[in-house]
Amino acid sequence: MDIDLTAAYDRCRELHRRHGRTYYLATRLLPAWKRRHVHALYGFTRYADEIVDRTEDLPPAERAARLDDWAGRFLAGLHGEPVDDPLLPAVLHTIAVFDLDRDDFASFLKSMAMDLTVTSYRTYDALLDYMEGSAAVIGTMMLPILGSSDPAAAREPARQLGFAFQLTNFIRDVGEDLDRGRTYLPDEDLAAFGVTRDDLLAARDRGAGTEAIRELIRYEVRRAQAHYVAAADGITLLDPASQACMRTAYALYGGILDEVAGQDHDVFVRRATVPQRRRMSVAARSLLTPTGTPVVVPGPDLAGPLAEADAVPAPRPVGG
Repeated sequence: MDIDLTAAYDRCRELHRRHGRTYYLATRLLPAWKRRHVHALYGFTRYADEIVDRTEDLPPAERAARLDDWAGRFLAGLHGEPVDDPLLPAVLHTIAVFDLDRDDFASFLKSMAMDLTVTSYRTYDALLDYMEGSAAVIGTMMLPILGSSDPAAAREPARQLGFAFQLTNFIRDVGEDLDRGRTYLPDEDLAAFGVTRDDLLAARDRGAGTEAIRELIRYEVRRAQAHYVAAADGITLLDPASQACMRTAYALYGGILDEVAGQDHDVFVRRATVPQRRRMSVAARSLLTPTGTPVVVPGPDLAGPLAEADAVPAPRPVGG
């Protein structure tokens, strides 16, 4: 690789190391030649997210113009034009090496643009449409890099894992998203539990949720766990060299939900994180687990019967 391309991969790796601690740890279990490509995808998605979320002081039109400009440079690079950017050469190289689906990247950029204007989602189906671009396509982008014995069968679990990871982030980061003027908990769910946006803002300000908010979060945790269940079989369909990485990511993101449950589903008392000692233990255990071993599905809450009012709809499949 030339110096500029090496520097672009290094930039992506640094963004990943700094901002994606859980996934970065898991990625260290991949073969070295695969890591840089995962870093490139993370760098691409993180930089777009930074344009959207770290420029709140700018007028909406200027924020949109910055995203459009960066997306335009990316699309020009896809068509073979020279790209003057510190990280885009890495993702363009990764796309070329694995012949990644360009439509996935267009879908991702569309969802990032939605974050500039959409502040809430009325229904879960509406949120799923957003997450199709912001989460599910990340799974399908990753799949060719991770490799699979049956890519067609692994595709839907990869999408479901994208949903599961993003819902986990939404649950953990309710307060941070409110700071940005957004809620990713569907309006219909808030209404079902008698919670308003003002209630969430008040809970954020005092650092403690109400009983109704905790029940709402418990419901969303169950919904996320359902996506983890739908994703579980996909781990053993990956190339043997990739299974320890994704087994670790699966367990650690699911562990965030365990931490949420452990604080009585009150996401306002503190930011739920998996302790470092447990993180390292999970990584070591994943590395020692024989390939092909089914993953341990998170969510003891799903083991028992659900009340009718607390029932969680099954995850939506491709084309659903």
